[in-house]
Amino acid sequence: MLRYSAQLFGITIFALGLIWFAGPGDASQNSTAVAARVNLWADTTHINVDGPATESGRSEREKRDTFYKNIRKLHQAAYAIRNRYMEDIDADELIRTGIDGMLADLDRYSVLMEQRAYDALMESTHGRYSGLGMQIDARDNRIIIISPIEGTPAYRKGLRAGDVVWEIDGFSTEDMESSEAARRMRGEVGTSVVLTIKRTGIAEPLEFEVERALIELKSVNYAGLIPGTDIGYVRLSRFAEETSHELREAVSQLNEQNASSLIFDLRSNGGGLLTQAKETAELFLEEGREIVYTKGRDVSSERHYVSERQPLFGQDKPIIVLVDGGTASASEIVAGAIQDWDRGIILGSTTYGKGLVQELIDVSGDNTLNLKLTTAKYYVPSGRCIQKPERQNKQASTDQSELEGESDTLVVADKEIFYTNGGRIVTGGGGIVPDVEVPRETWKTIEINLERKSMFFDFAVKYVSEHPDVKPHFEVTDEIIQEFREFIESKEFSYKSALQVALEDLKEVVNEEDRGVSFEETVSDLEKLIELEKESDFAESLPYIKRAVKREIVSSIAGERGVYENIILKTDKHVQKAVELLSAPQEYSKLMTPEEPRTDL
Repeated sequence: MLRYSAQLFGITIFALGLIWFAGPGDASQNSTAVAARVNLWADTTHINVDGPATESGRSEREKRDTFYKNIRKLHQAAYAIRNRYMEDIDADELIRTGIDGMLADLDRYSVLMEQRAYDALMESTHGRYSGLGMQIDARDNRIIIISPIEGTPAYRKGLRAGDVVWEIDGFSTEDMESSEAARRMRGEVGTSVVLTIKRTGIAEPLEFEVERALIELKSVNYAGLIPGTDIGYVRLSRFAEETSHELREAVSQLNEQNASSLIFDLRSNGGGLLTQAKETAELFLEEGREIVYTKGRDVSSERHYVSERQPLFGQDKPIIVLVDGGTASASEIVAGAIQDWDRGIILGSTTYGKGLVQELIDVSGDNTLNLKLTTAKYYVPSGRCIQKPERQNKQASTDQSELEGESDTLVVADKEIFYTNGGRIVTGGGGIVPDVEVPRETWKTIEINLERKSMFFDFAVKYVSEHPDVKPHFEVTDEIIQEFREFIESKEFSYKSALQVALEDLKEVVNEEDRGVSFEETVSDLEKLIELEKESDFAESLPYIKRAVKREIVSSIAGERGVYENIILKTDKHVQKAVELLSAPQEYSKLMTPEEPRTDL
């Protein structure tokens, strides 16, 4: 029992000691062993672990003495609970709960990560895994292939979007979760897995033996020229270990194609590694330009990151960066640096506002339990803090606009004013406010439900099986739309409009009040009105429905690249606005010019 008590005390001291002392400056000074177990990561992560302590020795000693006294209280409480509580207590769970309790009052991003979450984080960061190379989802109690990734074993074997995975190595996928299916499909490189597939239009199941390989998750989803122009376009979806290498290749190819300007799409890019954000910014900024700096509780946490190489994309070539409410962390660092140095125009809606430096600490010694701890904040060169204050709260916001991902407007009242290098006004308050606002597309109720219930995807699978010669440049005709309407009717597609929800509430009240007979005619009239409203909904959403039908059919036959070339680059309103600005040099220059001379006091 004494030995167990000592072990418990050691675990407690280790966990709490890391939380207290692993901020900038202490982790590596106090214990080499501890430092060796510290992994630096961030949703954009990197911190200084070598800086000196900034407070007086006496003050620091007093703080540590108080801390150790409190540690003893925690130890006594844990020991008493474990050994004297009326029922058996799981020691591991006790420690986890204690750590969770300490994190409860911190920011929402400081969390304790179990092995599965840690593995997913590392996969996202490294950008590679061993498997088959396809996107899957659980639908209708089975596993559906959403899209094979080009160049992977799944793609080469001929697996298709819409294929139903019926069995994995003989195990039925009925009611299987997608995470379980992914686990069974992954394994060591060179080993094989047998998939039993059911495909639309083919009566008998198909059996595929697929050899696992190392799958590289791409950061650059698409790079090329906008059709009919010399304007380059690059879509970057993540900041992983290979991001800057992929991006450098993409920009080099655009230079070889004599691209005169660039649209850099960072929409819905949730961030990643700080090192990759820095190397990305270096492709566009002059050598010596500051990219971002960090600042926390201690002076030692302030670190400045500057461009250390010559830019790859010519300084005389205009850039427009596309952003939205899903642009976060590393993406905001890049967008903010480009804006603050007047290197390009930011277009879209205000970014998410996540600018926290986080340190990943292995508190278990074997990566089964990791602490992701916030240690500082990020600031772009103008001095603006990327972090939105409300994003720090542990409890999720109940503000409807935040839940729906809507962005802030360009109103500058009550916001702190900053200036770019050229004197343009930019505002603080968190996130990167665009120079040109283009609101995010909002979906109507019918559109949300058609997407949610996979009607477009399922129809595309059926259509391609019946029209194997369809080409990516096809147009969605009235006949195809009629086929789609008949298809969703056969699937008994339904949804509730706002009026229908209100009517159901009315019916409930009427029944409670036993007034059904009195309101029978009114309810009947409203039900007819709802049916007419739904007919009108389909007609009003017809442009969206046509785009979505084409998107899924093109994706099924030509993959992601086909979707970019045939739909996004031709119809996306953000891309179209960027092309319009880049095709009008005077308008672009006007946006880059301060409205009034800057006065420094």
